[in-house]
Amino acid sequence: MHVKWDDYEQNERKRIEINISHLEQGVNFVDIRTAYIDEGIVIGKGTTIYPCVTLEGNVKIGENCIIGQNTRIVDSTIGDDTEIQSSVVIESKIGNHASIGPFAHIRPDSDIGDNCKVGAFVEMKNSNLASGAKAPHLAYIGDADIGRDVNLACGVVFVNYNGSQKFRSVVKDGAFVGCNVNVVSPVVIEEDAYIAAGSTVTKDVPAGALCVAREREHIIKGWVAKKGILKKK
Repeated sequence: MHVKWDDYEQNERKRIEINISHLEQGVNFVDIRTAYIDEGIVIGKGTTIYPCVTLEGNVKIGENCIIGQNTRIVDSTIGDDTEIQSSVVIESKIGNHASIGPFAHIRPDSDIGDNCKVGAFVEMKNSNLASGAKAPHLAYIGDADIGRDVNLACGVVFVNYNGSQKFRSVVKDGAFVGCNVNVVSPVVIEEDAYIAAGSTVTKDVPAGALCVAREREHIIKGWVAKKGILKKK
């Protein structure tokens, strides 16, 4: 499809006019020429928009937020004092004083509460994080309800799909889920339970319990030299 230059210039003028209207309402821009904001979007005073931010559809952003470079937000609501860095947020809700990214992917029907952290390379889908919950890095949270002040460590995966059906899991308030844990849905991890690193959880875990679900470690001395597998020919 051929786009006329006059149409392009008109669209660019309209885009800058929208950005200027936000500037006049107290929104800060690092580079007002490189923000792409649909008409009708609401942005609170004191919020800073960095270069190459795209805001599409029905978006509402609170006051004093930081929307970092290369962030895309579609049909979502963001609370006050929240920071989003280089991430994608689609059809979701994020509360106040939250930290998102960099490189997080918040997919539709996700609800992230106040004071939550969803860090680098974390993907969420159709899930809820209650206030104070954290997933700092490298996790997949799919079809899960995460309670208050839960910590999901590096490499946690909610195994929500068996090839034909999707299932939901619950992690209740105060629980700790260690590194490289697979939560095979549907399971319920009760309050203040502790899941040891490297576990694959397939059964409900009682409140305050330690769950260790991994193979016992075996060490065979001299095995490498005997096999010679590390020797280069």
